[in-house]
Amino acid sequence: MSFPASATEPLKRFSELLVAGSLEISPRELHRAPEVAAILPANTCVYVPSLPGLPLSRTLEAIAAIRAAGLDPVPHVSARRIRDRDEFREFLAQAAAKHGVHRVLLIGGDEPRPKGPFADSLQVLEQGVLKECGVREIGVAGYPEGHPRIALAGLEEALQRKTELARAQGIGVYMVTQFCLSPQRVVDYCAGLARLRPDLPVYVGIAGPTDPVALARYAQRCGVSASLRALRTLGAGIAKLVTHSDPREQLVALARYSSLRGQSNVVGVHLYSFGGAVQTARWMRERM
Repeated sequence: MSFPASATEPLKRFSELLVAGSLEISPRELHRAPEVAAILPANTCVYVPSLPGLPLSRTLEAIAAIRAAGLDPVPHVSARRIRDRDEFREFLAQAAAKHGVHRVLLIGGDEPRPKGPFADSLQVLEQGVLKECGVREIGVAGYPEGHPRIALAGLEEALQRKTELARAQGIGVYMVTQFCLSPQRVVDYCAGLARLRPDLPVYVGIAGPTDPVALARYAQRCGVSASLRALRTLGAGIAKLVTHSDPREQLVALARYSSLRGQSNVVGVHLYSFGGAVQTARWMRERM
């Protein structure tokens, strides 16, 4: 049976978003890197989160293990967790020279006070250390639900400044969004970006296959409680959360939006694995 092009296009886009996608793997799951690599296409981007108290030496070990497995490591650079400028520069230089790191996800971090010389990600960019150490592309964070501690105007101003600084240094810029439990909220956010910043590539964050109780806990921790509260007002509790947090439903909505819209800068998805990297990788592979 054949289908009209209008029906098959979202299905094609669904697969394309996954093929161009990425996922996270915690440094605590390093022993699972070969399993993840056996499931996903070679050189899939795998992000290494910045964890509280984790030394840069451990992050470098994670980067090495991911590269050795045949994947493309992308470390988080959390500005407020950098303790020493020279140590950070050495970390970046080794990551690039020895393990082929060419992009990082540059974030401020959620520490209440800076651990070292950088108060935010703008200061890291201003130092020029990323360019100096061989970083060619940076990811910046996007917040479909807003930031719990930064006003919308502040987010817009910071994004503009980061874009200007990076481009002045010849560094490419793309966005990775925080996950959100409301597909419509994500679509609206992406539509707004397409109007305001049509040349900014966007990877949409999606919560991977996760137990709904655990997902609710991560949502509170990661600052996406707005959509969580909205779901709870529907009166169905965890049962409703299961339906709305299904990664497939999130991806279907995104594929439909980006295939039907004439102008979309959504290029892929980013799966948050929440400690289940192998399960998330299998979910991705089965639907590519």
